Amino acid sequence: MPMRESAVFLIDDNDSRRHELQAILEFIDVPKVWTSDCETWEREISNIDQPLQAVMVGECSSSEQLDGLLLALKKKDPIVPILLFRECQAQGLYSDKVTREAIGYLEHPIKYKQMINGLQQAQIYRENRESTPTGRGTSPELFRSLVGNSRSIRQVRKLIEQVAVSDANVLILGESGTGKEVVARNLHYYSTRRSKPFVPINCGAIPADLLESELFGHEKGAFTGAISARQGRFELAEGGTLFLDEIGDMSLHMQVKLLRVLQERTFERVGSNKSITSNVRIVAATHRDLEQAIIDGRFREDLYYRLNVFPIEMPPLRERIEDIPLLVSELITRLECDSRGSVRLTQGTMMALCRYSWPGNVRELANLIERLVIMYPQGVVDFQDLPVKFRELTEELSLDPAALEVPILSPMVMREIPALEPLVDGMPRLPAEGLDLKEYLADLERHFIQQALDDADGIVAHAANRLRLRRTTLVEKMRKYGMQRTEEMM
Repeated sequence: MPMRESAVFLIDDNDSRRHELQAILEFIDVPKVWTSDCETWEREISNIDQPLQAVMVGECSSSEQLDGLLLALKKKDPIVPILLFRECQAQGLYSDKVTREAIGYLEHPIKYKQMINGLQQAQIYRENRESTPTGRGTSPELFRSLVGNSRSIRQVRKLIEQVAVSDANVLILGESGTGKEVVARNLHYYSTRRSKPFVPINCGAIPADLLESELFGHEKGAFTGAISARQGRFELAEGGTLFLDEIGDMSLHMQVKLLRVLQERTFERVGSNKSITSNVRIVAATHRDLEQAIIDGRFREDLYYRLNVFPIEMPPLRERIEDIPLLVSELITRLECDSRGSVRLTQGTMMALCRYSWPGNVRELANLIERLVIMYPQGVVDFQDLPVKFRELTEELSLDPAALEVPILSPMVMREIPALEPLVDGMPRLPAEGLDLKEYLADLERHFIQQALDDADGIVAHAANRLRLRRTTLVEKMRKYGMQRTEEMM
């Protein structure tokens, strides 16, 4: 990921460390490096007219001086990313206020990979803050998003587009936690009913003797405890969409009543004989095998065919692991929009997540990200910080997490490149929606150049040999793609 055209400000009373870090930053072509000690920094920062990519803070004469420095930095730039030095933290030179505001730590002596990783984290932090609304609450766009670029998710999006404008009943199939309600909300949002209510109900979470009242409502005195009349979900969803989640858990008695409503478009409240006309679109979902349930006598066949007009199957997360980085970025952004904190993942951490089987699917991934945000607020999660089951799996596969090269991702820096269809006779097929060939090949070339540089420890000459290129040709391509020279720094 190319460095953003901005400045890095280094503040440290340790002269030798300050000069050493300045040399490293200039070597990796950071556009502008400003340095200062803790006495003169305010005068220096007033001369900076570029956005600050990061501020690296070392030691000062007192923690009070650092607190004042932090206050002034935040006043000048509220979203400035701050990196601290681990040895200064170990020596107790930072106050709790300073450490809470830091996005990460650097170890001294600094090596290239650690420095570039820190700058990437700072870039992602700033981009996330710049793109995050100031108000609380997740934006509708995030809530509706069906995240992923795998072939299976692109197929789901295509099916939603095809059926959303019709009033056909839709049956969403898939394991628990795959995002069936997200599909249902997308169907509603892109339909002609979007201005009317979307009303969900979990048929498996409500006792069978109460489900009828929940769906159809009841009149006052219809049963013990019915002290007033109440509308049911069908009435609340009038003109809109009724989402029947876990329809496979509905009792046979209620299946008969639901079938009648689907056939006649009328129903009666419990305790009433007055028919009410219903104009709702039914979207149902289940994690159960309904065809097997029909064979076992647990689900009515006629109701199944009423609901299964247009089936959409959500794939489990283990079958679309290429979507995990995108999902992680989306989940972190949602937490940030809710002002619930943020976190960043290292390369080894991301690869460990991609190796896991995810029996709880996207819901399990969301729970993990929320847990990491609580445990490491505004921090960087390394492989060793993950729960034991993720670490054990990676160790069983004899993987070295530190060597795994999966980029740290954010919604701002990720681009969805069309995935190719499966191989046929050893060659990939062009996807049905087509692709931008020039862009696709450029991304492929950039990917292999970066991989060769990483494998060669940043030595351009060795990377050129691996790519069968002349060194000058590789340097020109790196300049074209905005890639930095990555010689290893000691």
